[in-house]
Amino acid sequence: MVEEFKIKFRGVRGSYTIADKNYMKYGGNTSCVEVRAGGHLIILDAGSGLIKVGDELVQNHITSSMEKQKRKPIRATVLLSHIHQDHIQGFTFFKPLHIPSTVINVFGNSANNLATELDGLLFNKTFPLSMGDIAGKLDIKTLNKQEGLIFEDEKSPVIRRFENDEESTPKGNQVVVTCYRSSAHPQEGVLIYKIAYKDKTIVYATDVEGYYGGDKRLESFAKGCNILIHDTQYTTEDYLDSFSSKQGYGHSTFEMAHEMQNHTGAQKLLCFHYDPSYDDDKLDSIAKQYKPYGDKIQLAYEGLEIDLMQ
Repeated sequence: MVEEFKIKFRGVRGSYTIADKNYMKYGGNTSCVEVRAGGHLIILDAGSGLIKVGDELVQNHITSSMEKQKRKPIRATVLLSHIHQDHIQGFTFFKPLHIPSTVINVFGNSANNLATELDGLLFNKTFPLSMGDIAGKLDIKTLNKQEGLIFEDEKSPVIRRFENDEESTPKGNQVVVTCYRSSAHPQEGVLIYKIAYKDKTIVYATDVEGYYGGDKRLESFAKGCNILIHDTQYTTEDYLDSFSSKQGYGHSTFEMAHEMQNHTGAQKLLCFHYDPSYDDDKLDSIAKQYKPYGDKIQLAYEGLEIDLMQ
């Protein structure tokens, strides 16, 4: 097994994609973060950033062997925080789905059957293909309360119910994913994920809105993590705008994310899920405000890579 724990940001926008010359530095694709841990590929959300991931996976698959039958199969796990459009819109254009040897496991949460929900939202009336036309193996499952995943060897992840922290601590070369459902986003809430490998942890908290005094459940869940990827859709000025307040939209400000970092003791905060109206200049001006914190706070951009094992 490969001893690695790497993050690569593939899409850092919220709400909708942007294609504009003033968005080249941070990027215009919606939510998608690639994680490689212990030889496993885990993809956090399937926004438009997923498309580029798929293109590269297919290219690597083709070049793995001149003979079609000997090519290395593509295996990946997609963890959906929720099924709003900006978190699933890249899925139908994910090319590995159309290769017969591909195995994609999808996990998430839905009030109804997750597979049925995705079929209705992504295929049938909204796309030329139906889910039944996919050539690869697509396994979609719902994660319930206190359930998580254990990755071992090269097998597909296994759903486990964790009763305490000891049970969710990785053993040997295991990769362990735990989650909890937050109601801090309209409609059906959102799943917040923690990925643990060796003695390192990543917490992915998109589409959450800060509470007065902080979100104590998130604080407990993310305590002591190495990397906190946190929703920062708005500046405080926009969030509190008297003409168009964003309170109750289910998103945080940069200050809320920084406060959560302080409460959890996270070693590094990666700001993420920016409002589509924030161009490079706007985000650069925000980044300057956090320069005094050095590498403890960073605004994520498409292509940003972090190696936790270094």
